Amino acid sequence: MEYLEPLFRWIHVIAGVLWIGLLWFFNFVNIPFAAKMKEAGAAGTVVPELMPRALFWFRWGAVWTWVTGVLLLLLVFYHGGALLDGEGELLTTANLVMLGVTFLGVFIYDAWFKSPAAGNLRVAYSVGFVFTAVVAYLMTEWAGYGYRGMSIHIGSMFGTAMAFNVWFRIWPAQQKIIAAVKAGEAPDAALPALAGSRSRHNTYMSVPLLWTMINTHTGAFAGAGVVGLLVIILVGWHLVFQLYARSTKVEGA
Repeated sequence: MEYLEPLFRWIHVIAGVLWIGLLWFFNFVNIPFAAKMKEAGAAGTVVPELMPRALFWFRWGAVWTWVTGVLLLLLVFYHGGALLDGEGELLTTANLVMLGVTFLGVFIYDAWFKSPAAGNLRVAYSVGFVFTAVVAYLMTEWAGYGYRGMSIHIGSMFGTAMAFNVWFRIWPAQQKIIAAVKAGEAPDAALPALAGSRSRHNTYMSVPLLWTMINTHTGAFAGAGVVGLLVIILVGWHLVFQLYARSTKVEGA
């Protein structure tokens, strides 16, 4: 096990850099550039050549980040005993329920953002934040997770939603967009809207996710517990908001 953990971490970081790096490229570089490209009439040439290549590395980076993340979760927090705050049973009802929420909560997220109620983004994001807060509270107060266990499971919930978005929302929409552009047709307006919104969700989740990934090094914040993590999430979201604002002001040649 002592050899597997560093190997899994290494692969996890490599895949994560590939995935998140391309995610940020799409959102902070490609989106502003795409508007200029469309004005210049170059989309028909650039999109079919660039996007399939970029999306290949993007979606497989997501797979390997998620798979190695789950392996590390099992290795460090379940086999290694870093999950609970003190001694306790691992296979309790509370723990199994919270594990289910961690990996199946994506379907609640997906249904919520497909509902008419999510049309108001401020309300939609606020509900998502409250849901995260409730899950984090239950992990600590009901399931008995320690700070690190709670943090990494919130990160796993975000990462699972992000990987789901890549494979089942962004990639299928982009396939249709690429095919339409290649054929010289305008893609269905709902496709860029879907791919763009889910990519934006992933960008906002990615910054708090990175915090949870380094939970071994954030012990100084353990005393703040759930509240501390929620503050970090809000700070991360504000940082992403500022990066989006800056991305529209960076000019090319």
